[in-house]
Amino acid sequence: MTRHIDIINKYKAYLQLEKSLSGNSVDAYLTDLDKLLLYVGDENKDYKAIAYEDLQHFVAGLRDLGIHPRSQARIISGIKSFYRYLLLDGYITLDPTELLEAPKIGMKIPEVLTVAEINDMLDTIDLSKAEGQRNRAMLEVLYSCGLRVSELTSLRYSDVYFDEEFIRVEGKGSKQRLVPISQTAIREIRNYLYDRNLVTVKKGFEDTLFLSRRGTALSRIMVFHVIKQQAELAGIKKNVSPHTFRHSFATHLLEGGANLRAIQEMLGHESIVTTEIYTHIDREALRREILEHHPRSKR
Repeated sequence: MTRHIDIINKYKAYLQLEKSLSGNSVDAYLTDLDKLLLYVGDENKDYKAIAYEDLQHFVAGLRDLGIHPRSQARIISGIKSFYRYLLLDGYITLDPTELLEAPKIGMKIPEVLTVAEINDMLDTIDLSKAEGQRNRAMLEVLYSCGLRVSELTSLRYSDVYFDEEFIRVEGKGSKQRLVPISQTAIREIRNYLYDRNLVTVKKGFEDTLFLSRRGTALSRIMVFHVIKQQAELAGIKKNVSPHTFRHSFATHLLEGGANLRAIQEMLGHESIVTTEIYTHIDREALRREILEHHPRSKR
């Protein structure tokens, strides 16, 4: 571990002295490198002995999260710089990044909202309307938990563990996972429950959290409509959909320094390059990732 830190410190000095990079640039290089080091650590591999195929898996994970090609390119550039340094200083004899290519910037990736844009969308919701607080709670949960729209519409009241600050989510293939939920989202849900209690609930939907005016579960189309409407009211020109909130959740966590594995666990992802389910991360580790890196936990 000491040697590991020693090499990173020498690389930092190399960036500062030989490459003459600014302090911000050096920090950015080291932050992006840390993402790879966390990944190879989870794979129980030595970063000085990883192969090109390992790096392909790592980059595939970035694509799977919907990380913008520019951000992918920046991360790959930082990784290439590190391995060039290791080669120059004799720590390795072959550069595993030599054939690693950055994504084409023109490739289509879902839009990502800034934290300010998400706040603008929430702030333009008319809380005087019957569905206002429901919509505010709904969008806050989408962003705070990174849910798929189908997971949001099927979320049950009994799935929300208010005191423990977790929600139980049923994802693809009926696979369940526990996802930390921010105190902001919990507060919005509690506020919504006053309005929910005024709705006449249809049989079979008694436990459904987000209800339509008719007392049934919201449809995917209804959620799309709400999001499109709020984006327009907020003056956002991006093509915004429920999935935009999911990608924004992942991007903001990753850019904040969260563990790639933890993000994939929270999103309910499996590897897109193998059928192996990602390593289990315990609930407290997930909570720490959210509290430390998610913008909503810093308000």
